[in-house]
Amino acid sequence: MADENAIFEKRIYPSRGIIFDRKNKAILNNTMMFDLMVTPSEVKGVDTTLICQLLEIDTTEFRKRVLNAKFRNGPYRPSVFEDLLTPEKYARLDENIWRFGNGFFLQERPVRKYPFNSAAHILGYINEVDTAMINRSNGYYQPGDYVGKSGLEQYYEKALRGTRGIQYWIKDNKNRLVGRWENGSSDTSAIAGRNLRTYIDVDIQELAEKLLTGKTGAIVAIEPKTGGILAMASGPDYDPNDLTGPNKRKNYGKMLLDVSRPLFNRAIKGQYPGGSTYKPLGALIALDEGVITPEFGVVCNGAYYGCKRPLKCTEKMPGHAKDMRTAIAWSCNSYFSEILKRTIDNPAYRSPRTGITKWKEYCNAFGYGHRLGVDLVSEDGGNIPDTTAYDKEYRGQWNSCTMVGGGLGIGQDKLLVTPLQIANAICIVANKGYYYIPHFVKSIDNETEADSSLVKKFRKKHEVLTHIPDATYDIVIDGMEDVTVKGTARGLPKIPGINICAKTGTAENKKVIDGKVVQLKDHSLFVCFAPREDPKIAIAVIVENGGFGATWAGPMAYLMIEKYLTDSLRADRVKEVDRIAAANLMPSYLTREQFKDDSIRAFKWFEMTKDSSYIEKYVKVNTPLIKARKENKTPGNASAQRNSILALLNDKKQRRTAMR
Repeated sequence: MADENAIFEKRIYPSRGIIFDRKNKAILNNTMMFDLMVTPSEVKGVDTTLICQLLEIDTTEFRKRVLNAKFRNGPYRPSVFEDLLTPEKYARLDENIWRFGNGFFLQERPVRKYPFNSAAHILGYINEVDTAMINRSNGYYQPGDYVGKSGLEQYYEKALRGTRGIQYWIKDNKNRLVGRWENGSSDTSAIAGRNLRTYIDVDIQELAEKLLTGKTGAIVAIEPKTGGILAMASGPDYDPNDLTGPNKRKNYGKMLLDVSRPLFNRAIKGQYPGGSTYKPLGALIALDEGVITPEFGVVCNGAYYGCKRPLKCTEKMPGHAKDMRTAIAWSCNSYFSEILKRTIDNPAYRSPRTGITKWKEYCNAFGYGHRLGVDLVSEDGGNIPDTTAYDKEYRGQWNSCTMVGGGLGIGQDKLLVTPLQIANAICIVANKGYYYIPHFVKSIDNETEADSSLVKKFRKKHEVLTHIPDATYDIVIDGMEDVTVKGTARGLPKIPGINICAKTGTAENKKVIDGKVVQLKDHSLFVCFAPREDPKIAIAVIVENGGFGATWAGPMAYLMIEKYLTDSLRADRVKEVDRIAAANLMPSYLTREQFKDDSIRAFKWFEMTKDSSYIEKYVKVNTPLIKARKENKTPGNASAQRNSILALLNDKKQRRTAMR
C-alpha cells in the first residue's frame, strides 16, 4: 500500500515506425502530444469546477466522462479522459495537475504527422483500441494503446507499433512527481516501431491527387516488373492530418456523413465496368484459344449485327476493324463482340457453358474476379460472371448472344473490376504473361521471420499467362501503341522520346436516383504502360461521369507518365495540370443525395427529441408548416414558431408533405 501511494507507474508509448517513399522521403512521421488520463476510483475530492474550467467543459460532461471511463476499463485502470490536448489546454493542465490528486495525470502520446498532406487512403490512420481488440490480443493491448485502423497502419501494425516501456516515479504528499524510483533501475525502455520502405513516389502521388481534385474516381500506378505501387489516389480524398490531433473525431464524423464518401478508397473498392480497357485481354484470349488469327477482321458500319439485338459502335469509317491491330487502335465494338462470341462458341468445347467457363479462367488469370491481395485491408474482388449468374437470370436459357448483347465483349454487362485490377492486368500484358501481387512496401527495417512471412507473397513471381507466345503479346501491344499514334488517343500530346501503349475506354453509368434508374454520362477510363521497349510504369485511371477515355482519364495518365519518367513536367504541361485540377466534375446528384440524407437524420432526431431546430431548413416554403409560422401571432418568437412546427410534425401526413 505504501508503494502504491508513493510510486507512480508511467507508461511510455513508443514512437511508431516511419514510412518512407522510394526516394527515402518520410511521408509519415511522428510528433508528441499529451492525453489527460483518469483513474475513476481515485477521483475523490477533486476540484471539479477548476478542471472543468481548464478543459472548457461543464460538470455534466465531466461526470459523463468519468462514468464512461469506469464502464470501459473498470474503476481501477487509467483511461483517456481527453485525448490529444491542444497546446493551450496542455499548458493549463501541466501547471495544475498536482491539484487533482491520484485521479488525473498527463500521458505523453506520439501521434502521426503527415508532412505532405498526402496518401491518406494508403497510409490509413490510428486510433485507440476498443475492448474487443484488447480481448483478441491476449493481453498485448491495454486501454489507452493506439492501433492502426486502416491502410498500411493496419496491415503492418505489428512492425510499426513498437514496444511499450514503464517508468517508476516517486510522488510527494501533493501527488507531484519528484524523482525516479531507485534511479530508474527498474524502468523498461520503450522500443520504437520499425520503419517501412515503400515503392511510393510521393511526387507523382501528389500529382495524382491534384488531378483528381473536384472529381470522383481513382488513379493507380504500378511498376510492372516488381508489382510495386508507385501511386494510388482516390477522389474525393481528405487531408490525413484531419484524422490526427484533437479534432479527429469531429472530422471523422463529418467525413462519415459526406455522401461523396471521402473515406472510400475507390482504387481498391470501386467496382466499375471495365469498358474498352478489357479489349486487349479479350484479344489475347481469342488468339490463344485459336478462334481467330491476327489477320481476322470484320466489316463494321457503326453496329454489330451478329446477334438479334444490334450493338452500337462509335466508329463508322471503312476498314477500322480490318484486322486485330486496327480494331484495338480504333476500339471497334463490333470486332470485340464477334471475338467473344467465337470464344464462347469455340467448336473445341461443343458447349457455350464450357466456353464461358474457359473465358472466366482467362479473366481470373488476368486478376479479374478476385482479390489480388494488396497490402491494404478491405480490397474488393469485382465480378466475372459464370454459368451460375446467367442460369439464375435467364433460367438456363442463354447462349453466347446473351453475353454479347449485354456488352460483355466490350467490358460491360456483369463484368466489374477495380482500378487496381485494371492496372495489374495491363502489367501482365506489359510483362508478357507474369505479374507480382501489387504492393506498397519494399522492405521492413530489421526484418524478422514474422515480417518475412507477411511480405514473402509479394516477392513471388506469378507466371499466369506466360504460355501465350511473346509474338502474340506483341500483336496486341502493337495495337495499343497505335491507339496513341493514330487511334482513339491520337490527340493526346506526345512525350518526346517515350513510346506509350494504351487503351481508352468508356463505361456505361446508371444510377438509381429518387427511385428511378437514370442514365448518366459515361465514366472515362484509360490504361497504359510506358516505355514500350522497357515498361517502367503502368497506369489505370477512371473518372466518373467523365465521358470518353481520351477526354479526362487519358490526359491524366500522360501527365503521370511524364512526371515519373522524366522527373519533371514541361511548362505547358504544368498549365495542363492546373486546367484539369480546376475542372469540377463532381456528379450533380450528390447535392440532392446529401440533402436527403441530412433531412432523414434531422427528422429522426426530431422523433427522438422533439427538437425541431434541425429540420426547419428541410421544409418546403409552401407547406402548411410555413403557413402556420406566418400566421403565428408572435412571428418573431422562435419558441412559438417551433411549437407550431412541433404540432404539425406530430401529424405524419403533414410531415410527408413537409419534406422536400
